[in-house]
Amino acid sequence: MEEKKCNVELCSPKVSIVIPTLQEGKYIGSLLAKIISVDQSLEIIVVDGGSTDGTIEVAKKFTDKVYVLNKRGIGRARNYGAFNASGDIIIFMDADVEPQKDFIEKVLSAFKDERVVGATCNIMPKGSSPLLVAFFRFYNLLIWLFSYFKPHSRGEFLAVRRKAFLMVGGFNERLPCLEDHDLAFRLSKIGKVIFLRNLTVYESMRRFKRMGFLKVLNLWVSNYISLMLLNRTISRSWEPVR
Repeated sequence: MEEKKCNVELCSPKVSIVIPTLQEGKYIGSLLAKIISVDQSLEIIVVDGGSTDGTIEVAKKFTDKVYVLNKRGIGRARNYGAFNASGDIIIFMDADVEPQKDFIEKVLSAFKDERVVGATCNIMPKGSSPLLVAFFRFYNLLIWLFSYFKPHSRGEFLAVRRKAFLMVGGFNERLPCLEDHDLAFRLSKIGKVIFLRNLTVYESMRRFKRMGFLKVLNLWVSNYISLMLLNRTISRSWEPVR
């Protein structure tokens, strides 16, 4: 009897992790150490926008794939990392997040379905107030519900099938924000973008702490409405908060 051959992409796909950075010296070491503790074979790509706080030096202690771009832009940084990645599955993460230890296992399980081209998950605040915890629980619920007819995703954690990512042209580099939502919309036209309810990634609340809850919420809502109606955002730039 002939032995069945395993499809490499389905049985053991290679995973690449792309992390854009700018002045992330406070966070990047912790995240990279966490990733390596999960699986040392993961391809880790850090794309920096010109940090001067030691981010680059710290990143080089964990991976030899650290790139520095002359021109900033989160979509540009993520695209650069993805185009230099060799993985079948690419996971985009922000530098100030903390994934659960089994995040690779859960992502690979989801992508066993050939129809899946993208996946996101619960994003929760790390060490925050009851108000923010309640808000993010509600927000995660909305994104999960939207995944059935108009998928959304936040850039804190977004996994994509590399072939599909390249097929839709990657992130829209003209968008200063919501480039993650835009990518999810376009990916959903060629496959399934799903919400992993069994996976949670924790992020720092530095923007909320610096700007205040109502101001951040107003930025999110106004930019989202503009993107939906006009295919562009109100914000001309997305200033980093460090």
